Formats: sequence, structure tokens, C-alpha cells
Amino acid sequence: MSATHEVINQPPPLTGFTAADDPAVFEALRRHGAQWGEAEVRELGALAGAPEVQDRARAAEETPPRLRTHDRYGHRVDEVEFHPAWHHLMATAVEHGLHAAPWADPRPGAHLVRAAKFHLWSQAEAGHGCPVSMTYAAVPALRAQPELAAVYEPLLTARSYDFGLRPPLGKSGLIAGMSMTEKQGGSDVRANTTEAVPAGDGGYRLTGHKWFTSAPMSDVFLVLAQAPEGLTCFLLPRVLPDGTRNAMHLQRLKDKLGNRSNASAEVEYDGAVAWPVGEAGRGVRTIVEMVNMTRLDCVLGTAAGMRAGLRQALHHTAHRRAFGARLADQPLMRSVLADLAIESEAATTLGLRLAAAVDAAHAGDEAEAAFRRLALAVSKYWVCKRGSTHAAEALECLGGNGYVEESGMPRLYREAPLLSIWEGSGNVAALDVLRALAREPAGLDAVLAEVDAASGADARLDAAAAGVRAMLPELKDPVGAQLRARAFAERLALVLQGSLLVRHSHPAVADAFCASRLGGDWGYAFGTLPAGADLGAILERARTR
Repeated sequence: MSATHEVINQPPPLTGFTAADDPAVFEALRRHGAQWGEAEVRELGALAGAPEVQDRARAAEETPPRLRTHDRYGHRVDEVEFHPAWHHLMATAVEHGLHAAPWADPRPGAHLVRAAKFHLWSQAEAGHGCPVSMTYAAVPALRAQPELAAVYEPLLTARSYDFGLRPPLGKSGLIAGMSMTEKQGGSDVRANTTEAVPAGDGGYRLTGHKWFTSAPMSDVFLVLAQAPEGLTCFLLPRVLPDGTRNAMHLQRLKDKLGNRSNASAEVEYDGAVAWPVGEAGRGVRTIVEMVNMTRLDCVLGTAAGMRAGLRQALHHTAHRRAFGARLADQPLMRSVLADLAIESEAATTLGLRLAAAVDAAHAGDEAEAAFRRLALAVSKYWVCKRGSTHAAEALECLGGNGYVEESGMPRLYREAPLLSIWEGSGNVAALDVLRALAREPAGLDAVLAEVDAASGADARLDAAAAGVRAMLPELKDPVGAQLRARAFAERLALVLQGSLLVRHSHPAVADAFCASRLGGDWGYAFGTLPAGADLGAILERARTR
């Protein structure tokens, strides 16, 4: 190679690291009595940074799934074909219980351990997290129909990834998808027109078109359709017990902005066989628990993307030199990196606190159940919305190197908006905050009690918490409440994050968070931390070693 092509001033490949090198994760496990899962979490975190896993993540992204509607003879097959790398990633996730293990092993902290593993493993490749999350969320919804749950739950929770179109009850493990959205309604599922007609044998026949079906290669789906009694939830298998394909026809795969490794489809149901889940006419109520679980994974997935982007930015700036010094040693870049680190830790800490609330709620703690309801809604709004901004700034730390696909940063950037849109975009999430306040006032008491647990520790946090309370009268007017819904959700999320960091994080992280996010000494862009922030301590805590 000629001298003009000598490669200098480029960072070495970021590979062979462990995603488990994140103190916030293990502090949360110990804080909530889930330290029994530390070894499993560390094992999966190390695997997430392994060279072969990174290669598989790249291959799965670069080789998107392909829809094959018919075989060579003209028979309808509706198969989605994936690169082998995708199946390796899925098998690893399932073998480590990310899909549904807590439902089969209800030890204290089981959902928190699963959340920690989901957070770390998603940093390797985010797209396959969709069917993993769908399966996790399907189990509590399916329990609304105990006779179906008795048959399908053991297979949904089994740690066996058994891909392929075969009768579900003959497989060693199942993956679940979701088919709710129609083109005329979007998040307004009550506008759905897919029709469910009783078949006379306890089942129904579904006919209609779904605009977004998540993970269409799955074994079973939860589907919303209009039964004679009203909107109802159904369980629909891809393959019927006799081995024939159900009348679920994939029309096309969506050409999406992000997560190219995963498949989403438009689907036609033409008299497809399905069984009701939950009370007829109460389909929305049935899927509420499913939505809660998938929204939790939206928050965790956003935190995972932030951590992955931060790692890339720290690595690049530690090795890249400009204007006579390492980027990581230059004051303005240090401020940007520290700001990204604070946002990342705040998202991680809040996401894991929500997972701990899931454990407590399922153990019968009513206060924690109320806390989860409201805290999850505000977190879905704020944390997921911050994901895109964080990804853009982390990419910019790499400059032009971050703008090319090989860096992996565009993958993070494309993925971030999905988690804000999926399961309710910004307005839907903000309105859900208002709904939770109106229907379950105990949730506000529980969230404010969590905020007040840090009362007196930081004057800026105390003032911000008082400001949140001062906003409450504005929410009593129906029109005014909508106009203030986003502002309220943002402020409540920030004081909740502030309380968690003040009590549980490094003092430098907590102080900089309160000074910037709550104290008003912060600009719109990352890198505008106040002059007194201890950047060195923040960056030392954030570095992967």
C-alpha cells in the first residue's frame, strides 16, 4: 500500500468489550434484591460485546428479511426468510430467557433481571428485540383466557427457539406477535374494522386488513377484531393443528426507517381461525397489560441505544486527535460526552426502577402497581423521545465517521424514533398520562412519594418537585390539560429521574443532572452543562474498561 494510504489517527475497532461494564445496572439489581441474577447478566453482557455477535448484528442488519408469498407451484406459503445471523441472535435471547422467563420463574426480582439482560443484549442488535418483547408481553394478556394460557404459556416461556411454520403445539417453543393496527385508525384501535364471526365451535373467523403486524414470522398472534359484542382480543396461530396454513396472508413487508433486521407486515385475514382472549367486547382492556410490558421494553430499549451510542462516542474520542490533542481531552467534547453519559444513566436507572415495580406489582403490592401505571406512561413519553436526540449527538461525536453505515451509528439513529412511536407516539403517551391521573389517582401519590424520598437532598430537585405540584390545577380543565400534558409529563419524568439519581447514583452524576435538567442551567443541546460539573468523575463512571 502506498504511503498516501497509511491509516493514522483512526480508533481501533471497538470489539471484545462487555456491555455489563455498567455500574448503574448492578446497583439496581442489588438495590432491589435481585443480585441472584448478576452472573447471568454479566454473562450476557460479555456476549453482547463479543466479535462474533457484532458480526451477526451487522449481517442481520445488512441482509433484511425477505417475504416469499408463494412456492414454485403457486401455493400460498407466506414465509419470511431471515439471514442465519438473525436466528443466532434470537436463539441467544430466548436461551437466556429474555422473551418470557419471569412468567415461568416468579422469583423476587425476576422481571428486573430480565430487564437488565434485555438492556444489555439490545445493545448488540435492537431489531430482534421486537419479537422478544412481543412474546414477553403476550403471556400476561393470554392469562385473561386461562384455558388457552394453560396450553400455550409453557411453550411461550420455554427457552427453546424453534423457528418454522409448523403446528404450534408440536414445537418446543413459541414466539408471539401482535396484529392490532389498521390503516384507518392507527393508535385508535376502536376504529378497527376487521370482523370476527363466531364459528359455532368456540372459535371465530377473522376477516380484514392489518396495517402493521409486528413480527409476522411468529407462531401465534394477539389480534384485535370486531366481534358481535364489540372489539375483542383473539389468539390466532399461523399454522392450524392439522398442519394447514391459517388464512393469514402477508401482503408485503414494510420498508421502514429503522431496524431493518426485523420484519413488519401488512396482513390480510380471510376467514382466519382464532380463539377469543378475555371478555368479548373488552379487547382494549385485555391488551392493557400487554401494552404495559411492551412500553417497558420501549424505555429499556431506548436506554440500551443511549448506552451503545455513548460507548461508541467515548471510544472514538479517546483515540481520535484534532488540533493537537485527543478529542476526549478537549473541554467542550468532555462536556458533550458527560452530558450524554448523564442522560444515559438517567434513562437506565428509571427503566430498571420500572422493572422492579413490575416485580412488586405482580407480588401484590398495590402501591407499586399504581406507581408503575403512571411512571411508565411518563417514561414512555420522555425517555423514548430523548432517544433520537441522544443518538444524533452521539453520532456527531464521530463526525463524518459516524455518518457512514460501517460505524454502526446510523443503525442506532434509525432505531431511536421507533421506540418513541411504537405503542403510542408522543401525544398518545402524554394523553395516557392524563388518563392515568384521572382514573388512578393513587398513581400520582405513589410517584410523588418516590420523588419525595429524596426530599431535602437537593434544593433544585425540591423546587422542581414543587413546580410539578403547582401544575396540577392546570390539568383539571379538559382542554387546558391537553395543552399542558406534554409539559407535565416531561417535568414529572425529570423529577423522578432526579430523585433516583440523587439517592442511588454517583454524586457527580446526580449534581450535574439536577443543575442542568432541574436547575435551569442548561441549554437545548447536549454539552451545555454548568461550569462546576465534575466531568472527570462522570466520564470515569461511564467508561467501558
